[in-house]
Amino acid sequence: MKVIIGLILMLGFVSLNAKAKQIAIVIDDIGYHQRDLELLTLPGQVSYSILPHTPYAQAFATLASKTNKELLLHIPMQALNGKELGPGALTLNMNKEQIQQILGTALASLPQVKGVNNHMGSALTQQGQAMRWIMEVLKKRHLYFLDSRTTELSQAQNAANFLGVENIGRHIFLDNITTPEQLQLRLDELKQHATEHKFAIAIAHPYPETIAFLRHVLPQLSKQGFELVPVSKLVERKYIQLAEKY
Repeated sequence: MKVIIGLILMLGFVSLNAKAKQIAIVIDDIGYHQRDLELLTLPGQVSYSILPHTPYAQAFATLASKTNKELLLHIPMQALNGKELGPGALTLNMNKEQIQQILGTALASLPQVKGVNNHMGSALTQQGQAMRWIMEVLKKRHLYFLDSRTTELSQAQNAANFLGVENIGRHIFLDNITTPEQLQLRLDELKQHATEHKFAIAIAHPYPETIAFLRHVLPQLSKQGFELVPVSKLVERKYIQLAEKY
């Protein structure tokens, strides 16, 4: 951690005082449907998290790179509810070699990604040892980890901190309920968090109701004093703020 902070200071990053109220929105669960490709027309710097080995993962990643959109790998991890995970999943019965091989293969299939977040994972993210095995892979590849925080008992960020992997956590799930009223309520919570803490991260999904809502509200953010940024900008901001405390 001290090495990371030292490097930030040596690079001479400017103070963050002028950079207020930044928001990142990540659309999860990308890759299963051709209609996902249309999501790249959402306005602004929305980030997208792609499920590995899905039918449209490669096409989406290629188009996203051409339009300068930030991508994450949405790696499936075992959940407490036992839901089906899909291809490339990491489970509790896997050893270190299996977890790292499966994760490495998924990352190799999507070299465009800048970070990783968990798809489900309420069971696996509670396991500190498994999360450290995952973070070893991310550290070698210089990728950040976004904890989707599907459980309050997640050990993901602790493991990332232990191994010096840059990381950050989700603040709001935007669309657990997809009525216009609930979507607006969650967006208001996101903006309130960003106002109080200078930044906030939301995770959303490619539901038609969510996408229609985002097309309407995203162009208004800048007029309301919020800046929509890729997740990596908020990861960077986190470590700059840590550096400024020293």
